[in-house]
Amino acid sequence: MRAAPVSVDLPLADARVDYQTAPARYRHWLLSFDGPIATLAMNVAEDGGIRPGYKLKLNSYDLGVDIELHDALNRIRFEHPETRAVVLTSLRERIFCSGANIFMLGISSHAWKVNFCKFTNETRNGIEDSSRHSGLKFVAAVNGNCAGGGYELAMACDEIWLVDDRSSAVSLPEVPLLGVLPGTGGLTRLTDKRKVRRDLADVFCTTTEGVRGERAKQWRLVDEIVPTAVFQDRIRQRARELAATSDRPTDARGVALTPLARTFAKDRLEYEHVTVEIDRAARRATLTVLAPRSPQPVAIDAIVAAGAAWWPLAMGRELDDAILSLRTNELEIGTWLLRTQGDPQAVLDVDRALCEQRNHWFVRETIGLLRRALARLEVSSRTLFALIDRGSCFAGTLLELALAADRTYMRASTDRAAPCVAVGAVNFGFYPPVAGPSRLENRHYGAPEPVAALRAAAGTPLDAAQALALGLVTSAPDDIDWPDEIRIALEERASLSPDALTGMEANLRFGGETMESRIFGRLSAWQNWIFNRPNAVGDKGALKLYGKGEKPQFDWRRV
Repeated sequence: MRAAPVSVDLPLADARVDYQTAPARYRHWLLSFDGPIATLAMNVAEDGGIRPGYKLKLNSYDLGVDIELHDALNRIRFEHPETRAVVLTSLRERIFCSGANIFMLGISSHAWKVNFCKFTNETRNGIEDSSRHSGLKFVAAVNGNCAGGGYELAMACDEIWLVDDRSSAVSLPEVPLLGVLPGTGGLTRLTDKRKVRRDLADVFCTTTEGVRGERAKQWRLVDEIVPTAVFQDRIRQRARELAATSDRPTDARGVALTPLARTFAKDRLEYEHVTVEIDRAARRATLTVLAPRSPQPVAIDAIVAAGAAWWPLAMGRELDDAILSLRTNELEIGTWLLRTQGDPQAVLDVDRALCEQRNHWFVRETIGLLRRALARLEVSSRTLFALIDRGSCFAGTLLELALAADRTYMRASTDRAAPCVAVGAVNFGFYPPVAGPSRLENRHYGAPEPVAALRAAAGTPLDAAQALALGLVTSAPDDIDWPDEIRIALEERASLSPDALTGMEANLRFGGETMESRIFGRLSAWQNWIFNRPNAVGDKGALKLYGKGEKPQFDWRRV
C-alpha cells in the first residue's frame, strides 16, 4: 500500500523558516564577478530541499532556492557596487530551469504554496525594481530548456537570450500539465512586458512542448537566439554593452551585509530596531519600529562608513526579515499592529540625509531596500492597523507604515505628550507601492487638492485633528474613548473570515493598475482559488497526479 503523502506545513520540529543566509552557505547558486559583470549560475542540489519528501531535479526550485537568490541579489546591490550587469544562467547542460518543483507543490499545504509563490513573485519583482531604479541590468542566458517558473525568472530580466541548439525551448506548461496557472507573474509579463500577442500567448500557454528557435524570437518570447558555438561570447559581449549604460560606480567599495542580530522566543522576535510581540489568544502581532537612538551621519563618507549599521538600512533589513518570518511561520496571526517609538525629528533628520544623498549608490540602494520592504508589507495577507499613540514617531519614512495600513488610529490627547505625525519629502515618491506613484497620492486617488495640502504641511508636526482633516488617519479617539475603540475594532476584525478579509484587503490596497498590482491583485487571487480546486489538488487533480502516470479527472463545469 502506498503511504499517504505528507503535507508540508508549519509547525514541524525545528521548522521555522529562516530567510537569512550568505554565499558561503549557498547550495544552489554560484555567484561570481568579472569586472562590471556578475554571474548568477543555477546548479540546484537535488537533495537540498528546504523540506523533506522531494528531490529538486532538473534545476527545479523550492523556497530554499529562492531564499538564496534573494540574498544573492542583495549581495550584488550592496557588496558589489562595481557590478552593472547581471547574467542569470545555469551550470547544467541543456537545462536552464524547469521551474518550481512539482512534487514539492503536490505535497505542500495550500498556505505553503501560496506563500512560496508570493515570495518568488517578490524576488522577481525585485530584479525589475533594481533595473528600474538602481542601474543594474539583467540578461537571462537561457542555455537549455526553460519551463514554467524558469521562464518566469527569465522574463524578470531585461533581456532573454536563448541558445539555438535545435532543442532548447521556453514554455509555460502549467495549464495543460498541472491544471494551475504560472504562479510568478508569467501570464502578466507575457502581455504587459514582453508584448506577446494575445492569441499567440494563448497557444504558448496551452502547449506543453514550448517554443524554440526563430519562432520564439518572432513571437517576442525571447530577444535573441544564438548558436551554441558563440553563445557564451555573445552573452559576455551583450552584458558589457548593458553595463556601459549603467550609472553605478566603477571604483566604490562595497558595504558588507553583516548578519542580523536577532533573538527568538516563543512569542517574541527582537532585533535592534524592530520588535515583534505575539498575542496568540487574540491572533495578533505587534510590530514596533524604533527611531534612531543616537545621532546618524549626514556626510556621505560617514554614511558609507556606518555601512550596515546605518539606521535606515539596519531598520529596513530587520523589518523585511520580521515580515517574512511572521508571514511564513505564524499563519494564524491574522492582524498586525504597526507601532513606532522614539523621536520623530530623528527620523526626519535621517530622511533629510536620504534626500540630499539620494544619487549616491549606497543611499540609493538603501532607499530601494526600504521600498521593497514596504511593498512586501502591503502584499502580505494580514490585516494591518497602525496605532499612533504617545511616544510614536510616524514621520517621513516611518509614516509609510501608517500609509500602508488598512486603518490608522491616532490618539487625540490634550496633554503635552500627545502624539504627532509629520509628512516628509520621502513620502512623495521615494517608496512607490506596487499600485502607483506614492502612498499619499494613491490614498487620494491622485486628486490634486488634498495632495497639495499635504505638500504644504510637509515638515510640520500634525496633531490628531490636523491629521484627520488631511486624511492621514482613519479615526482619532480621545483619551477616554481610545482603549475601547481600539479594543472593539480589533475584536470585530478577529471575528471575520480570514479568507474574505484577504480578498477585501487586496482589492482595496491595490487601487491602481500596474504590472505588479495585476500580478498580486489578480493573478495571485486566481492562483489562490485554483490551488483550492479539486481539478488541481483533489485526489484525481492534475497537480496531485503529476509524474504518476495517471490521467487527471476534471470536473468539467465552468465556475
